[in-house]
Amino acid sequence: MTATQRVAIVSGAAGNVGGALVRLLAGQGMRVVAIDRAAAPVQAALAGLPPAGHLALPGVDLMDAAACAAAIARVMAEMGRIDMVGHTVGGFAYAPIAEAPAALFQQMLQVNLFTTLNLYQAALGPMRAAGRGSLVGIGAMGALQAGAGMAAYAAAKSAVHRLTESLAAELKPEGIRVNAVLPGTIDTPQNRAAMADADTTRWVSPEQVAVAMAFLLGEQASGITGALLPVTGRG
Repeated sequence: MTATQRVAIVSGAAGNVGGALVRLLAGQGMRVVAIDRAAAPVQAALAGLPPAGHLALPGVDLMDAAACAAAIARVMAEMGRIDMVGHTVGGFAYAPIAEAPAALFQQMLQVNLFTTLNLYQAALGPMRAAGRGSLVGIGAMGALQAGAGMAAYAAAKSAVHRLTESLAAELKPEGIRVNAVLPGTIDTPQNRAAMADADTTRWVSPEQVAVAMAFLLGEQASGITGALLPVTGRG
């Protein structure tokens, strides 16, 4: 199978890590499906890429299971196959327990866990029918041992870790791999604005996270499933 035949879905394609992953996979010759809630930014994510039959799917709310199912149905109708899914959607919130409402925990679970669950469940049908596939999401180093104010975020990302491990065990006999990367602080404009005094030289770049995800998605990692791979830069 040539790289140009493979179809790679990237969720959060208009974001920092998602955009880096789109560019990386397209540069490897993949046909990329760029999914995001945004409209114009997800179109821009595919601009200037080597032509390989890419597809932009804007306006997809991954917290909505039906929207995920509809997006996957369109991918199959237009691309005919799904080989890999790189899921980069997520969110962060800081709040001490005494000040954190239940709604914050629910929000963190929705944007981190349920977007992952919904997209993976939707993609599993085509992958199972083909007897192959690779799913890679984003956990967090900060969920391995939660610090102060990190309970809601760490709980949600911990759920992503356990989902990854359990699904990998379930799907191993079917030839479908499931892994996740665990970044430290990612060097994004948003994080620089929020932590203006931080030593950004110790952070990991979006491109470094994307490289790790692309490795786990690809054939070179064919023997790896259920892994939680730290990607921490110098942190």
